[in-house]
This record gives sequence, C-alpha cells and structure tokens, in this order.
Amino acid sequence: MNIQRWIARREPNWKRLDSLLQKVEKQGIKKLPAKEIRELSSLYRSLSADLARAKTYDVGSTLIKDLQNLTSRAYSQIYQGSGRHNWKAILDFYRWGFPEVVQKTLRYTLVATAFFLAGGLIAWWYAWQDPVFISLVVPENLITKVRDEQELWMGSILGTEPVASSQIMINNMSVAFKVVGSGIIAGVGTIYILFNNGLLMGTIASLVGKNNLAYPFWAFVFPHGSLELPAIFLSGGAGLLIAKGLLFPGDYYRRDALKTYGVSAAQLLFGIVPLLFIAGIIEGFISPNPAIPDSIKYLLGIILFALLCLYCTRQKNNSDF
Repeated sequence: MNIQRWIARREPNWKRLDSLLQKVEKQGIKKLPAKEIRELSSLYRSLSADLARAKTYDVGSTLIKDLQNLTSRAYSQIYQGSGRHNWKAILDFYRWGFPEVVQKTLRYTLVATAFFLAGGLIAWWYAWQDPVFISLVVPENLITKVRDEQELWMGSILGTEPVASSQIMINNMSVAFKVVGSGIIAGVGTIYILFNNGLLMGTIASLVGKNNLAYPFWAFVFPHGSLELPAIFLSGGAGLLIAKGLLFPGDYYRRDALKTYGVSAAQLLFGIVPLLFIAGIIEGFISPNPAIPDSIKYLLGIILFALLCLYCTRQKNNSDF
C-alpha cells in the first residue's frame, strides 16, 4: 500500500469527522440535522477501519495516536446520543463494533483465558492425585452429595427457575464487573479472579470425574458455559487492557493511555452483557432440566459456541482500500 497516497485520500474524511465532532461537543448531538448524524456515524465506522489499517501498516505513532483520539471522541459522542439515533448506534455496535473490538483485543482475551485454564489444569491434577486438595476448595456438602449420594447438586434449581435465573444473571454480571474493575490494580485482581475460578472449575471437574458423574456434569455446563465462559474471558481481556494502560502507556501519557484502553475495555464489557443475560436464562431453565437429554444439551452448547465464534470473527466489508 502506498501510505502517502492512502493518507491523502482518507485525510478529508478525518477532517470532516473532526469538524462534526467539534459541533457536537459544543452543541450536543441533538442539534445536528439527521443527515449529519448519519454522516457522523458513517465516518466513525470508516475511521475504525482506517485505524486498524494504520496499525497494520505502521504509518507512524503520531498519526495512529491522532486517529485513536479521534476514534475515542467519536465513540463517546455517538453512544451518548438518545432516541432513535442512539438505538441505531447501539444496533450498529452489536452488529459490527463488538466483533471488531473482540478481534482487536483478542490477545488480551487469550491471556485471560490462559490464566483460567492454568488454574483449572493445576487444580484438576492436584485433586486427582490428592483427595485432601478437593476438601480445601469445594464445600463439604457438595463433596458429600457427589461422593456419597452419587448425585449432582443442580437439581436444587428446579421449581425456582425464574428466581434462580435472575440470581445467576446478577452473579455473572457481578463477576464480570469485578474482573474488569480489578484491572486497575495492575491487573493482579483480574488474574487472581480468573485463576481462582479456574481452580474451582478444575477441582470440581476432578471430583465428578472420580465419581463417574463427568458426563451429566458437563452436559449441565455446556449449554450456558458456551456463552458464559467466553464472556468472562472477554471481561478478563478488558481488565488486562486497563492494566496495560496503567503499566505500559507507551507513547501516551498514562492518563491518555488509560482513557484509550479504557474505551476498548468498556466496549468489551458492554458487548458481553447480552451474552451473560442469555447464559443466565439457559442456566436457569435448560441446563438443569432433567427432561432434556444430555446429548441435546451437549449439542446446544456446541451450536451456541460455534455461532458465537462466527459472530465474533465476522468482518465488515470496506471498499476504501
């Protein structure tokens, strides 16, 4: 790509977007005509693609920084709007914006996932070798139910599905917010929560495996876990983004780095809310339901995870390059 030619072709759009943003910042987005609001939204979407292309071809730290600042300004103004235009912006975000930010921040999500898996594998190995380890992690009443009664504990949800589903959603949202917010303490809190949850999952996996209950246990986990766990990993990536801005601001002032990475973290958190909502419904009504065969639950989990992967990897067509 001829960088200078590309900059010359795209720069008028950046200047036009900056001009519109100055009007919005002074007057508010409601003061803009509908035509200019649509133009603002269109320019923002093309700017996001320009920023990605600028990073790919390393056009220079100064230009990339300017584009990032322009992107942050545009994002905050567009998503602070109201009414019909705000709903359109929200739909556009879930249609294209969220998959884009997931792809852009994928390495942080993968690191977060690795901490969870490390905790799970370590706990599974220790628990399989030493039963005493299980008692240090899993409550005694659950151990007794699995080991002595040869039953899982999920049946307690039956009969209270609406209440249980709401509580599950609230708990999952709380965990996600804690994982993200803990990034502000240099990422230590984020890593601790992910690793600790991995330890719990790995220990329980070992417990049910030892007692020949692995198949029904994972049949319970698969349907909602196919959305819930990726959502938690994405929130972990968001927490690590905040830690990145705090610890490694690079060419930015630390305040500007926190703002830039914080925008991406907020986008990730905003994007996973529907995932946790859907996962809560599934965990309350489908996962513990004994009337649904385990094979169907496995199939549902696989389908949901595949659809999530397809959604998060979708690419927006762009004819500017």
